[in-house]
Amino acid sequence: MGTPRHRSPLGGPVPAVVMVLVVALVAACTAGEASPDAHRAVPSSAPTVSSQAGSTPPDAPVTLTVDSLRGGEQVVASGGADAVYNYGPTVLVDGGTVRMWWCSQYGSAPPAGDDILYAQADSPSGPFTGPDGGIPRAVFSGNPGHFDAMHTCDPSVLRVNGTYYMYYTGARGEDAYGNAIGVATSDDGLHWSRLTNEPIVTPAHDTTRDNAYGAGQPAAVYLDGWFYLMFTDTTGQAAGWNGAGQFVLRSRDPAFATGVEALGGDGFAAVSSTAVPRTRSVVDAFSADLMWVDALDAFVIAHQTAEGTTLTFWNRDFSAQPYHPVLVRSRWEEGPGLVRQPDGHAPLSQRDVCGRVPFDVVHATVIGQAAAPTDLRHYGLDVYGIDGCGEERRALAVLDGVAMPSPVRTMDLVVGGRVVRVDRRSVATALAGHVLDERLSVLDRVPVSARLSAGARGVSAPGEGLGVVLDGTLWPVTSTAVLEANDSPAEPITPEQWRAYPKGPVLG
Repeated sequence: MGTPRHRSPLGGPVPAVVMVLVVALVAACTAGEASPDAHRAVPSSAPTVSSQAGSTPPDAPVTLTVDSLRGGEQVVASGGADAVYNYGPTVLVDGGTVRMWWCSQYGSAPPAGDDILYAQADSPSGPFTGPDGGIPRAVFSGNPGHFDAMHTCDPSVLRVNGTYYMYYTGARGEDAYGNAIGVATSDDGLHWSRLTNEPIVTPAHDTTRDNAYGAGQPAAVYLDGWFYLMFTDTTGQAAGWNGAGQFVLRSRDPAFATGVEALGGDGFAAVSSTAVPRTRSVVDAFSADLMWVDALDAFVIAHQTAEGTTLTFWNRDFSAQPYHPVLVRSRWEEGPGLVRQPDGHAPLSQRDVCGRVPFDVVHATVIGQAAAPTDLRHYGLDVYGIDGCGEERRALAVLDGVAMPSPVRTMDLVVGGRVVRVDRRSVATALAGHVLDERLSVLDRVPVSARLSAGARGVSAPGEGLGVVLDGTLWPVTSTAVLEANDSPAEPITPEQWRAYPKGPVLG
């Protein structure tokens, strides 16, 4: 996605637009710059070779069957006021709201340079408006005196345990190799604070190319306690001749200051910092997004190719490609943002939570008056005929955050690979991201880990948060409304008492 603007990712300068901003298109790849696998993208009419593609993938890649092609009819979002470009979105299905952040510019949001806008809608088809129903809101801008002094762009947003994390590209706006990656946090997705004023990923400078863009275009996923970060680095050893390539780091620290592992030829290995040689690229692309698909037990990378967005799949350790690529045909000008759950996982299908996976993308579709990409549109399709709940481990991952009737007239909630029995349906509904009217038989084989009875003991501790104590285990919750609905007033305890409890996964 097209980040800070002092040079194009393809190495050439581009014309000025508004204020003092120089616009650079990071991901306006031509067909010749597309992924080498683009010719293998499977059209919607391709036959399936397996009716249970969601089971353990075989050595030979499986061809996925798709239907329900959708989108493209209208512009779903664009900035208001003087926003002449709009691109590089990140999109979350967050409760009943689809939330989107993207790169644009408002003259009213100093300093001069790229800003990150925010808007929301009921579905990916929009229309997206600001949180008050008006024009999209500028929620993040440059930080004078630091690495991102003028430009903040290419957001990738996650919500983990109630905290929003935004990974973004920043630049001062003048020197070559000025692009680097930063991270900010928020309680609501609207008001952001930088975790550090320094970049968390800088260009590796493994080699010098004509493309002087540097490091940027982050895409983040949270999986099994790890923050995965995919990004562009045109100075990376394994990037293509034109700087195209996507590299992957992971850490349990959202700031990537400790415990960093880098993906190389032999898989993930511990490294001293994020500034290590980029020895392996997972896709030959500039503009890309990353998502984990529980039902397929695979990562998917969405990247622009000649006829639209190609979905390229990798297994958990990036050692094999279990599925053939899929093509989402679309009109495009700059990079895709996958519609994801808050942790960066694939959303659940409203039609069949275990047998279908929806893949939706939002991206810019035209070059506008400022010679920059704009007019965000939505495109999508479904993959079907899979068996995402055929075995317990995968079913618990697919159903995370799902509530359904229990055998004893209560509700069962799947959270963090465990089943919690909830007495009150209203509480289960408040805690769940998705509620089923009928029970899935796979849960009959999974023991109940805890029961959230009405009036269970609620607790709160300064600097720690809220929770409920169930059979001696403290289960954190993210909302006082949940405790109120359960008639569980929060009893004050000390931070030391909080930390002494064994912990369950976060509820809600």
